[in-house]
Amino acid sequence: MPTALITGATAGLGAAFARRLAADAFSLVLVARDESRLARFADQLKLRYGVGVEVLPADLATEDGLAAVEARLGDGVDLLVNNAGFGHPGRFPEVPMADEVRMLKLHCEAVLRLTLAALPSMRRRGRGAIVNVASVAAFFPRGTYSASKAWVVNFSESANADLGNPRIRIMALCPGFVRTEFHQRAAMDTSGIPGFLWLKADDVVRAAMRDLALGKSVSVPDPRYKAIVAVGRYVPRGVQAMVSARIGR
Repeated sequence: MPTALITGATAGLGAAFARRLAADAFSLVLVARDESRLARFADQLKLRYGVGVEVLPADLATEDGLAAVEARLGDGVDLLVNNAGFGHPGRFPEVPMADEVRMLKLHCEAVLRLTLAALPSMRRRGRGAIVNVASVAAFFPRGTYSASKAWVVNFSESANADLGNPRIRIMALCPGFVRTEFHQRAAMDTSGIPGFLWLKADDVVRAAMRDLALGKSVSVPDPRYKAIVAVGRYVPRGVQAMVSARIGR
């Protein structure tokens, strides 16, 4: 039975990945900060899908949390989903420096280190996959969040190309606005976001797994967002920034 490790696993896209992979008969390793919530979710998955579920409480913005998950990945997994992340309610440079550094540690350092920790066992077996959750925001200028997600996209594409092994895939997943706890946790006002731009987490995961099977290094779920990214390539960066600021992160 294959094993998948998912960070940020108790809500939103992380929980949707857990449900999908459990339905596909993966054993799961769930990583998040809230131990009691992890345990409750693990019990639900075991009961519904009959798969093995291991919980690993860890804060990936800390050295101890990162080290614990690196150690678990050293034992080997078939699929790693780097999903943990958060957003800031304020604009740069209003956000405190400590919060900015925490975001970069979680979005960039954790993705780098966990990817590197997962790869040795995958290379020994000659197979495996890593999904690094980025965002459509990666293609548009919008503060540290967009910048960190742009790094995730570039890193994933570069790492996938450097591996040169079609049986080991690294893919950046770039969804748009998804109905999750993300914006609420960040205390963001989403009233200005048009209703047609919202996606369902389960639909995003379904598209991600399809694109991963197809060997894509970047997945932009949903035709609406594919069109937005395509058009954005021809719009001046200053105009992108203005529109992005008006609609939201």
